[in-house]
Amino acid sequence: MSALRARLAAILVAACLLITSQALTAPERAAAADPGYLMTHFIGEGANGQQIYFSYSADGLNWTELNGSGIALRSTVGTKGVRDPALVKSPNGDKYWIIATDLCISCGQNWDAAVYNGSRNLVVWESTDLINWSEPWLLNVAGAIPDGRNAWAPEAIWNPATNDYVLYWATNKPVNGVKKHRIYYAHTSDFRSITTPQIYIERPGTQEIIDTQLVEMPAGVGSHRYVRASGDGQITLEGSNSILGTWTSLGNLSGIGLTGSQVEGPMWMKFRDRNEWALYLDQYSSGRGYMPVTTTAPSASGTYRLPASGSYNMGVTKKRHGSILNLTAAEESRVLARWANTPAKRVQSYNFQDRYVRHASFDVRIDQNITSPDAQFRLRPGLAGSGTVSFESVNMPGYFLRHSNYDFQLVYNDGTAQFAADATFRQVAGLADTTWSSFQSYNHPDHYIRHYSYQLRLDPITTATGRSDATFRVTN
Repeated sequence: MSALRARLAAILVAACLLITSQALTAPERAAAADPGYLMTHFIGEGANGQQIYFSYSADGLNWTELNGSGIALRSTVGTKGVRDPALVKSPNGDKYWIIATDLCISCGQNWDAAVYNGSRNLVVWESTDLINWSEPWLLNVAGAIPDGRNAWAPEAIWNPATNDYVLYWATNKPVNGVKKHRIYYAHTSDFRSITTPQIYIERPGTQEIIDTQLVEMPAGVGSHRYVRASGDGQITLEGSNSILGTWTSLGNLSGIGLTGSQVEGPMWMKFRDRNEWALYLDQYSSGRGYMPVTTTAPSASGTYRLPASGSYNMGVTKKRHGSILNLTAAEESRVLARWANTPAKRVQSYNFQDRYVRHASFDVRIDQNITSPDAQFRLRPGLAGSGTVSFESVNMPGYFLRHSNYDFQLVYNDGTAQFAADATFRQVAGLADTTWSSFQSYNHPDHYIRHYSYQLRLDPITTATGRSDATFRVTN
């Protein structure tokens, strides 16, 4: 068994010891000597498809959905939908950001409105560990662009020449009433404020450009330090020795039959064990999501190759315009533990067996015959201690059942020790029936979760009625 298999096995064993009442599945690890890769992406249309999803690969070509194929982060700001997420890591690895298009097609906007009167904001999350994320905020990037109509497909790269991040995105600034997307850029150090936007890429005439992503080359590979791939009617390749310097055309991918009318959302990935790159392209015109085009020389357009049949597997869900992070061993361990494929469960009342725990407007109660995601939770390893559980919402990931003044609400995890203690419970034999379960408070061990007038509370249990109210079954 490889060292990485041993690490993953340890993670799974620990998780299984914490949650003995359920099956915990995790992505299968290949027998590889190096850590794998994390993809941040969205999966399609609708309010749930246009959110943040995570997938994992051990080899960069075969992908498995994380978090039970469910939403990893949900936008609660702006249009309340996101597309085109980019995962940015600081140079010293102590901070991460996800930046995304603030757009929800078919759940608040149509394409015409999004093009000509869309959100000028990006949606941003921040983390120090890839597992605990801030609540999202809006960053206005296109409001200062005269007649700028939207802000799409953001990316960012650390620029050592200016000691900050170059944030770049597409904005439609019409010409004589006709849409024309250009790429703009600005400097930022924190993704909360930016410098005045400037034109980064503009194609001649009416030609638009929306998607572009840069990759930095190792020393001695190719003739340029940076290569960028852009969707502008073709998948155009360009090279430069400076992020904000002069860029030289390197050709396109029409030689292998790919044009901008077939694919979009170029996404680079460097294989960590060899000098080879995958340029993932979203096959949007055929509705098939990403596929990898590979090369050993990104600056030479003639070296790109279409994937052989059966050479890659994108998993169950369609993966659309995102970004890939090469994980360290520590990052991989944290990610696979936090986003393990813990199944979604319902929590059934013992004495009202047609009722299940659910959240409604962030309040928590038991209601009749609820099958919606409002009544689905993932029983995670307890936030505050071993041998415990915490209840994470399926449709509001990052939100947990938490008691406050002995009342329960669904609350976003703020990462504090107090939150962790309030949201952690010991799963014990049912107080009314030992074949069921009761949930003892971690920080008030003489109190248990119970319902009272159908509302969830945290109470001491002293009567037969209380024991029945505090008994539940974790079920599908």
